Amino acid sequence: MNRIKCITLLLSAWLVFSFQTINAQNIAGIVTDSESNEPLIGAAVLISGTTNGAQTDFDGKFNFETSQKPPFTLVISYLGYDNLEFTVAADANLKSLKIKLKPSSVKIEGVEVVDSRISEKQKESALTVETMGIIAIKETPAANFYEGLGNLKGVDVTASSLSFKVINTRGFNSTSPVRSLQTIDGVDNQSPGLNFSLGNFLGASELDVQKVDLIVGASSAYYGPNAFNGVIAMQTKSPFIHKGLSVMVKGGERGLFESAVRFAQPIKNKKGEERFAYKLNMYYLRANDWEAENFDPATDSDVGIDNPGGYDAVNRYGDEDLAGGNNFSGISNEISNPGLGTFYRTGYNEIDLVDYNTRNYKASASLHYKLKEDIEFIAASSFGAGTTVYQGENRYNLKGILFFQNRLEIKKENKFFVRAYATNENAGNSFDAVVTAFRMNDASKQNADWNRNYSTYWNTRVRSRVGSLGDENGTLQQMFDATGFPTFTPYDTARANSILSFYNDSIIKWHQETRINADTAVGFGQVPWFAPGTERFDSLQTVVKSRLFNEGGSRFYDRSALYHLHGEYKLTPKNWAEVTVGANGRLYTPNSRGTIFSDSLLNPLDTLEDGRKNPDGEYRKISNWEFGIYTGIDKKFFDNKFKANFAIRLDKNQNFNFLVSPALSLV
Repeated sequence: MNRIKCITLLLSAWLVFSFQTINAQNIAGIVTDSESNEPLIGAAVLISGTTNGAQTDFDGKFNFETSQKPPFTLVISYLGYDNLEFTVAADANLKSLKIKLKPSSVKIEGVEVVDSRISEKQKESALTVETMGIIAIKETPAANFYEGLGNLKGVDVTASSLSFKVINTRGFNSTSPVRSLQTIDGVDNQSPGLNFSLGNFLGASELDVQKVDLIVGASSAYYGPNAFNGVIAMQTKSPFIHKGLSVMVKGGERGLFESAVRFAQPIKNKKGEERFAYKLNMYYLRANDWEAENFDPATDSDVGIDNPGGYDAVNRYGDEDLAGGNNFSGISNEISNPGLGTFYRTGYNEIDLVDYNTRNYKASASLHYKLKEDIEFIAASSFGAGTTVYQGENRYNLKGILFFQNRLEIKKENKFFVRAYATNENAGNSFDAVVTAFRMNDASKQNADWNRNYSTYWNTRVRSRVGSLGDENGTLQQMFDATGFPTFTPYDTARANSILSFYNDSIIKWHQETRINADTAVGFGQVPWFAPGTERFDSLQTVVKSRLFNEGGSRFYDRSALYHLHGEYKLTPKNWAEVTVGANGRLYTPNSRGTIFSDSLLNPLDTLEDGRKNPDGEYRKISNWEFGIYTGIDKKFFDNKFKANFAIRLDKNQNFNFLVSPALSLV
């Protein structure tokens, strides 16, 4: 037992402390502007063909160690400057290298064109690429980098809530962008059950984002069938280059507090080589979300805001009429039910149903090991959780949602990679706010019963009062003879409406009286309406939100997962062209207990005494698989002035036929 403890302590010490440097070369120097001699902050200095290097500090200085012996070439890059390949000779002073970068510009008749965010390789692509680099991420005028993507060309940002932003490209603005693909280090960030990315609510921490590429072309031949409307590709920082501790704190109105911590550290082996590195990220956000207070008439409302019998409001739920029997407009009804018109049921405002206390927790950890100087193995895990409001077909309160992602990858930059990852989610106590309102109204009485109570009370208690209203030519009741037929042919609708309009305050008051009666009247199986702020309301709301859709509640169950494997290899046969081949496969395993998918209880009678579905019962298991293979050829000719590209991929989904996606371009 003591021997095991000793071994454990030795392994732990090896992971935490660096061994003494043996045969290691220390590379240090400064990077400045060739014209002004000003130091350049944040320039990347790498040994060519490797990920070994560093970034310059506030004084333009860099310092890192390598086991590689000179001569070798350093590649220095900085936004707005020409990339420089700096040769370090065998006899060079490795501790005081002086490197000067030239500004990247072209002067044409006094007009200076400075280099853009787009790299030369991106410019050669047949796709439209917008890039937000590390400097742009820091300097974006938006609250965070993800919201700042809305400043890029061809991008629309939809705000479902304070912490939930949705990116749309190529038009087709939607709160559920299933035709856009969002990746973090090549990993699809979609929710397996909802089938789209939840913005950056479950994404990367701002401190760890190196750059974001927004590819807004029709790119299915390059990135797969889920990229119809484009790709949001995020790349995180390497712990070999971006080392040390970073801390971010933000504050603002509505109780906004946002903070993040990042720590990255490489560890040297006995030879002094930085072969192993790790990084840790933690993120926290809290805020009081915007309250949905749009009480304008919804597009489905048959009447406007001035209708005495109410209307269907945008952010009031349960006032929609789904049963009929609430429309008493038209000449025949004007004669038999004057003033009743169209009425809507009493609903619940969203603020009475939804939790606006937004919380977001994110954490990630990754281990990086260089099998060789240019081949890296990565094991990464990320976690996201929180509470927010999501706008889809209905309003959803994502309450306590959990999101797990694990990745294993081996890669050589610009040569090959093999990547496997799994995504698991748990919807927690998430519920549909609109369905909650319907369920609570149904617990009082059904819509048809409420409508019947309303119209009956009007006919028996209010109709005679309305009939006594009139003008200088008489009352509404005097517009009919003893048999009930109009005394004027045709019926004088204009005069009747004029009388009702003149006494509009009385009509509104009588509708309010009728509404109170319909809410409080009880019959067989009926109870009074559950008014917000009462103990009855709070108790019923708790029950409704705790039960699943198929149990008479409004909560949805989602513990779905996806498993993905992707490999790619690039080769250059006789330097004739660059050929890319790749393949990917994916397996979805939905698990919603019948609340989203058809994985319902096999025996519908397998329920508990309180009517809830038996969680230990046998549910129908469903799954869905897909795979794709692709290849592409890039060929430059005419002294590298033209680039031809041909790519083609073949995709197969379990439920669909084979799909071929070709692409041909000349740039």
